[in-house]
Amino acid sequence: MTVSLGMPKAPAPVIAPRRPTRQIKVGSVGVGSESPISVQSMTTTLTSDVNSTLQQIAELTAAGCDIVRVACPSQDDADALAEIAQHSQIPVIADIHFQPKYVFQAIEAGCAAVRVNPGNIRQFDDQVGEIAKAAKDHGTSIRIGVNAGSLDKRLLERYGKATPEALVESAVWEAGLFEEHDFHDFKISVKHNDPVTMVRAYELLAERGDWPLHLGVTEAGPAFQGTIKSATAFGALLSRGIGDTIRVSLSAPPVEEVKVGIQILQSLGLRPRKLEIVSCPSCGRAQVDVYKLADEVTAGLEGMTVPLRVAVMGCVVNGPGEAREADLGVASGNGKGQIFVKGEVIKTVPESKIVETLIEEAMRIAEEIGEPVDEEDGAGSPTVTVG
Repeated sequence: MTVSLGMPKAPAPVIAPRRPTRQIKVGSVGVGSESPISVQSMTTTLTSDVNSTLQQIAELTAAGCDIVRVACPSQDDADALAEIAQHSQIPVIADIHFQPKYVFQAIEAGCAAVRVNPGNIRQFDDQVGEIAKAAKDHGTSIRIGVNAGSLDKRLLERYGKATPEALVESAVWEAGLFEEHDFHDFKISVKHNDPVTMVRAYELLAERGDWPLHLGVTEAGPAFQGTIKSATAFGALLSRGIGDTIRVSLSAPPVEEVKVGIQILQSLGLRPRKLEIVSCPSCGRAQVDVYKLADEVTAGLEGMTVPLRVAVMGCVVNGPGEAREADLGVASGNGKGQIFVKGEVIKTVPESKIVETLIEEAMRIAEEIGEPVDEEDGAGSPTVTVG
């Protein structure tokens, strides 16, 4: 019996068409509705420590990060920007607060973009013209980054707190100032730590103009909480086509932010899926240790980048159906496992051989597809879906 290993040719269904936006460039990365949604993160090193910062940027790049942001709170940090921008493998955004002089230094240093926070840069409105000219002369894009925690005091007095309307008013005002100076190469973010407030702010902002939007739930929290909050908010917006670049803000190593961001996009069909592990949550029907099986298969296939769905199932109720629908799967029970490839049972093996057999078959499929297994590529880490 011959089993076809060809992957589906049809493109993945799109959950919603992208909201049309103007197109900008952040270095080599396009941002806007004509480009794929990009994933960003931010270094946690002292920017002035060039070697440590570049090492972390390399780790983020390997994890699949598209754009990286570096903090610039001091003159030493600003002085380091040129070397970092020159040696980074991905576009660098300088994150500027309080000191407008660093905006100009970041532009001169060759940063791909500069993030400015109008709420906490002194006399920012008076310097928009100079910033716009410098950015235009150097081909540097801008992110207008409005945050609930640093909203302009005038707006806080008017609205009482950082409401969606207040965030949007700040962003639209600053966007208008740049546009008055014929500068249009900017994207906007209106971040809040509450997903409901954040979602509403982006909905309102999307109605006001065609600017590309950078999504983020600011100060989302520790890894578990922050992942849930970010996935909820991003899902609500991306499912309606709103959002052109994202950053998952976690109290965790930045590589984890990238992994979560990539998984969110893959889950919505907004980034090509790579390896996906489908496994059941286990229950009283399970006749094998599904947790252990799923963990061992996931570990064994770490680094595989082929678009392969592997089902690890533990009982005869949903197991055969799920395994049959996957590219590769096992339906376990009674001390053995039926191995499926593209819907066909190719062999039955003892429980002790299930993990070994699945890994062997996955490697064989990857080789026949012709895509290499890159054990160093963190972006190929398996997605794990629990049924």
